[in-house]
Amino acid sequence: MKELLYLKDEQLKHLIEKLFIGYRETFADSKKVLSKYKIGLAHQKTIHLISMYQGISISELIGKLKVTKQSLNRVLKDLIKLDMIIFSKDKNDTRIKHIFLNEKGKKIFNEIFEVQKKRIYNALLSSSSKEVLSFDEVLNRIING
Repeated sequence: MKELLYLKDEQLKHLIEKLFIGYRETFADSKKVLSKYKIGLAHQKTIHLISMYQGISISELIGKLKVTKQSLNRVLKDLIKLDMIIFSKDKNDTRIKHIFLNEKGKKIFNEIFEVQKKRIYNALLSSSSKEVLSFDEVLNRIING
C-alpha cells in the first residue's frame, strides 16, 4: 500500500483519465433515453438529484449541482414542460419551493438508471468486497477534497 503514497505525475494523469472516461461512458449509456425525451445531461443530473433528495429545495439543488440559478431555471422549465416534476411550498417559509419527481419523472429516471446500473453493477460484481469498499472510500475522498 505504501507504493500508492509515491504516485508519479504520470500515474495520477492516468487515474484522472480513467475517472474522466468512466464518467463519460457511464453517462453515454443513457444518451438514447435522453434523446428519446429530448433532454440532455444537465436534465439527467437534475433528475438524479431530485430523485435522491426528494423535496430538495431550489437553493440546495443549486448548491449540489454548482450551477447558477439561471442555468437551473432553464432546466427546470424544460422538466415542467415535459410534466416530470412538481413543486411544493415549504410549510414554514412559503418562499422556499421543494421539488419532487412526479410519476412520469420517476419513470424516466428509472429508465436512465436501469441503463447506467448495468455498467456499474457489472464492474462491482466483478470486484472483491474489499475493492468495492476501498473504491467507495477513495471516491468519497476525491469528492470531499
